[in-house]
Amino acid sequence: MSDSNTTDFTNTSTFILLGIPGLEAAHVWISIPFCTMFTIAVLGNFIILFVVKMEPSLRAPMYYFLCMLAVTDLVLSTSTLPKMLSIFWFNYREIDFSACLTQMYFVRCFSVMESGILVAMALDRYVAICHPLRHSTILTNPVVAKIGLAVVLRSSILALPYPLLARQWPYCKTNVIPDTYCAHMAVVKLACADTSISSYYGLFVLFCVKGLDIFFIALSYTRILRAIFSLPTKDARLKTFGTCSSHLCSILAFLVPALFYSLTYRFGQNVALHFLVLFGNVNLLVPPTLNPIIYGVRTKQIRDRLLRLFTHKGT
Repeated sequence: MSDSNTTDFTNTSTFILLGIPGLEAAHVWISIPFCTMFTIAVLGNFIILFVVKMEPSLRAPMYYFLCMLAVTDLVLSTSTLPKMLSIFWFNYREIDFSACLTQMYFVRCFSVMESGILVAMALDRYVAICHPLRHSTILTNPVVAKIGLAVVLRSSILALPYPLLARQWPYCKTNVIPDTYCAHMAVVKLACADTSISSYYGLFVLFCVKGLDIFFIALSYTRILRAIFSLPTKDARLKTFGTCSSHLCSILAFLVPALFYSLTYRFGQNVALHFLVLFGNVNLLVPPTLNPIIYGVRTKQIRDRLLRLFTHKGT
């Protein structure tokens, strides 16, 4: 293994993950905030799922989509953080080629899935505010199930080309990935072949798929804001807008860092590698950490159910 990062080869069964290049000496210290965020993400999202399951009043489309978001965040965080912490704590850097491609697929799949769920939640807010009397008849349980299935199928299919293309390339000169997980572009850069199709496909997903998601979210909120401003009183406007605030915070927590990271990774030629790697990991962990906090604090029904739960335990 000592020569694995310097000798030439055409096929490899194992990659070596460096962690955060240039900051190896600080890996243990860097692991502390990441481990804290990971713990909050896992506990927080499980609490969201538990509360929605236990509270009958939360059996509504908004909370079904919230459960999908919680499951997505759990998978997204657990697909990268355990391996990252094993690098930081135990210096266990090896990852099997198949495991690497699987990790790449899960990260890409559930990132696209999260984007799709945010669109579905925007649709729910649009119907609830612009057509409140028809909300229960438009977003019935079968319709919600079909929307959820469409989101899952879309992300599963769109993520497939990433590992399929990466599997077919020959890899040479090095099997060292300067990252904490098998990021798509980091793996593709190791191939000794023309990988432009992978780059073009990544840009297609970024601009056409996630860009389209942003367009639909913006369209929904344009109509929502128009309906809010048409309300007669300031209190009514604030109360109605408050029902969207959690969703807006989730959108900002997910889409803004994701777009910044994707564009910086592809076009930021002078950006330090350790910054890209560090920000890439933060980008994957911030939404799963913040979403349960946002919805737990700002959603009255979830907050009240948690307070009742802890009050009963206290007595």
